[in-house]
Amino acid sequence: MSELLVLDGVSAGYGASVVLEQISFAIEDGNSLALLGRNGVGKTTLLLTLMGLARRHGGSIRWQGAEIGSMPTYQRARAGIGWVPQERYMFPSLTVEEHLLAVARPGPWTLERAYAQFPHLKRRRSNLGGQLSGGEQQMLALARALMVNPRLLLLDEPMEGLAPIIVQELMEVIRDLVAEGGITVILVEQHARLALELTRNAIVLERGRIVHASDSESLLREPAVLDHLLAVHQEQGVAL
Repeated sequence: MSELLVLDGVSAGYGASVVLEQISFAIEDGNSLALLGRNGVGKTTLLLTLMGLARRHGGSIRWQGAEIGSMPTYQRARAGIGWVPQERYMFPSLTVEEHLLAVARPGPWTLERAYAQFPHLKRRRSNLGGQLSGGEQQMLALARALMVNPRLLLLDEPMEGLAPIIVQELMEVIRDLVAEGGITVILVEQHARLALELTRNAIVLERGRIVHASDSESLLREPAVLDHLLAVHQEQGVAL
């Protein structure tokens, strides 16, 4: 597989503030990456940097071999980078179907395929974005990103705060996307083991720097290492 995205010494943040320092990694076409770390270490900032929504202070971002570090966000989306933000960003005045058709680009993901993947959205296709539940909004945010027919899909904590049945449905969609290999996936998820089960490779951030990189399976096999990297509280079994 060829390298789809390469970051070389990227530092980024907001205004004069630097959140990420010297971030370097590459992801191949069709691969998948779990982006792990405690709250506030820069995971979302890294996704925003890839979308051109955070300020890059240095380093190079190459997309299919071409430098895109100064490219506007809309051009990155047109180039094939899709994004499911943590906030979902629904348009209250648009229906479900209008959300999907507004961003549709030619490719395998059509309105019919989106409705087949998310039948609940088809039943709610005439409802406005503001009329949907949190789970429905998350389904719509993912379906909308897929309608762009991206080469790379950035997922920022897509399962956060959702009912278990919705989490299971979204997990199956992500698992299928990774297995098919047609879309490269970078997944930020607060439940590290879930993210590792869904991806092939992983990196861990701490204070804006990469402190660990490996394949996901080997990190899953070393729970003590994973707990140490994420500062997991052993008694409670949750990330601090």
